[in-house]
Amino acid sequence: MALLSRLRCITVDVTGTLLAYKGELGDYYCMAAKSVGLPCPDYKRVHEGFKLAYKEMAKNYPCFGFAAKMPNIVWWKSCVRDSFVRAGYDYDEDTFEKIFRRIYASFGSSAPYTVFPDSQPFLRWAREKGLIVGIISNAEYRYQDVILPALGVNQGTEWDFGVFSGLEGVEKPDPRIYEIALERAGNIAPEEALHIGDSFRKDYVPAKSVGMHALLVDRFKTPDAKEWRKSGAVVLPDLVAVKEFLTSEISAC
Repeated sequence: MALLSRLRCITVDVTGTLLAYKGELGDYYCMAAKSVGLPCPDYKRVHEGFKLAYKEMAKNYPCFGFAAKMPNIVWWKSCVRDSFVRAGYDYDEDTFEKIFRRIYASFGSSAPYTVFPDSQPFLRWAREKGLIVGIISNAEYRYQDVILPALGVNQGTEWDFGVFSGLEGVEKPDPRIYEIALERAGNIAPEEALHIGDSFRKDYVPAKSVGMHALLVDRFKTPDAKEWRKSGAVVLPDLVAVKEFLTSEISAC
């Protein structure tokens, strides 16, 4: 029996599964600096600075400051400022404000993202099959309200409900985010739901832990995929392969 016939709901991760970042972080930071007449910051230093700054903010104010009731823009302003400082760029307040506004606007638009060509067809196919389609993402509200709609991935045509960490106060790999999704889908049983993602730790393991089916999409041929398969995970190259897998008579995950 095909797995599809046993499902009532499919949930899907966003970044790395439905869409990808376009270009490099340094491209957008460079454009922002140029917009106020400054030279481009060093790409590598900024990238390393951002990784450290983001990790620190996520540790101190998880889920984009949800528990601290920190406004989204304040969270990102602290993160971006620390990114520059760690990279060796300590701009004055007026200059930084102009740079930050450019960066914040860029990442709140469709500009830094590209949708994989199989994403919309797969989501629409799933809904046409009568499945409830949910989005689960460690992202803030702009993914739901601005970015996904700007990319043509719309609630009502491509997906039915979303669970975004910045709006829920819980993030992957916490299994509770998957429990929230099951509730939002109509309190369906976990064995009637499948989660599709690109991270073994954040997607596969927690989804399986609450009793859901799970599989992974490996679009970028990561070396870790060999270990994922050894651990029992179904790993497929794209959503076209996922569709074929779900309709095959021997599918199980």
